[in-house]
This record gives sequence, structure tokens and C-alpha cells, in this order.
Amino acid sequence: MITPHRFFDVVPKNLNMDIRSELFSTNEFTFTVAVILSAQATDKKVNEVTPILFSLAPSPKKMLELGLENLKKQINVISFFNNKAKNIMSLAEKLADIETNGDNFTFPKKYHNREELMKLPGIGQKTANVVMNVLWGAPNIGVDTHVFRLAHRYGWVDDAANTPEKVEKELLKIIPKKYHDITNHVMVLFGRYTCTALRPKCENCPLSKWCDYKK
Repeated sequence: MITPHRFFDVVPKNLNMDIRSELFSTNEFTFTVAVILSAQATDKKVNEVTPILFSLAPSPKKMLELGLENLKKQINVISFFNNKAKNIMSLAEKLADIETNGDNFTFPKKYHNREELMKLPGIGQKTANVVMNVLWGAPNIGVDTHVFRLAHRYGWVDDAANTPEKVEKELLKIIPKKYHDITNHVMVLFGRYTCTALRPKCENCPLSKWCDYKK
């Protein structure tokens, strides 16, 4: 059986993981935009458009200057780009009055709080968790498709945990607190490259001898 403690003790050591987000960004605003774009899209696809986008619009003010239609043109290869573009522009409007050091946007301290962050356009619980975890080291768990799948695959949660919010609640209970700040990164990377959805690479998995799913 793969327990949470065994998973987080073994996986990072054996796979030499670079435990960080793979999304391209240049500051706290652009990272948040990248996370919004990544909903139901791969990081690889998002990273195809963001370097050019963030060179044009690295701050809320410059995003507003870019305009909605130009933003759509920049991200039209991303799923649900119309709705995402509207949310990003609304987010930029809310943040445009915040003073920045050039294009180095940082969120005021009041947004280092999930409830406050979720009041901003386009930011739901999963996005807020990822933003807070990556930018400020908050022990939140962003439950994406990989985290959701692995939590069920290893029996860490049962079928009643059928939403990201329910999965996060259960994971916070059973994963030792010392691993909370790396939970999202490690599970995402492991689910993306090793314990994949259709053809898990069991032959390269450091957990295979404990894995019930392999059988």
C-alpha cells in the first residue's frame, strides 16, 4: 500500500524532482494569469503563449492597454479562451491601481489570504491554492486532475470525495503537515510524468513494490 508518508518520503528523492511550478511567469500577476489559463489546459500549451503575452502585458495596467480582443488573439489556442480572457481583463481592472516597481507586480498583503484572493475575478479555490502555495509557500493543496486521480488511485480518499474541494479537505487530514507545502508540486509532476492516467510507467516507479494499483 502506498501511504502518504511513504509517497512524499520516497518520490522526491528517487526521481530528483525540481519541485516547482512548470508554468512560465515573470511576476505575481503573470503567474496568476498563467494559472487561470491552465484550467483544463496543459502547462505546455499555456507556456506556448505566455512568453509573448507577458512581454506585451506584464502588469495589470499593460494588460488593460493590450485590450480584450488582442488578449483573445494571444491566447486563442487555449481552451475556453473567451471566458478566460474576460476573467483576466476583469482581474486586471481590479488590480490596476496597485502601485508596482516597474513591471514587477506583487500582491498587497491582504491578498495573502484565500478568502480575499477568491474575491478577485477568475480566481476559484484551486487557483487560489496554487497561487498561495507557489508564491507565498502557503500549505494549501491545489487539486487538479493529477492530484484528484492519484488521491483516488492510491485509496487516500473514497468515492464520496468527488470534488476538488472534498479531496483537498481529506488530503489535508492524512498527509503529514511537513509535506503540505510540496504536496501539489510533487503529485502533479508524478502524475504528469510517471503515474500517468492511461499508461503508468510502473517499471520506472520507485513505489511499484508497494502499489496495489499496479496489480
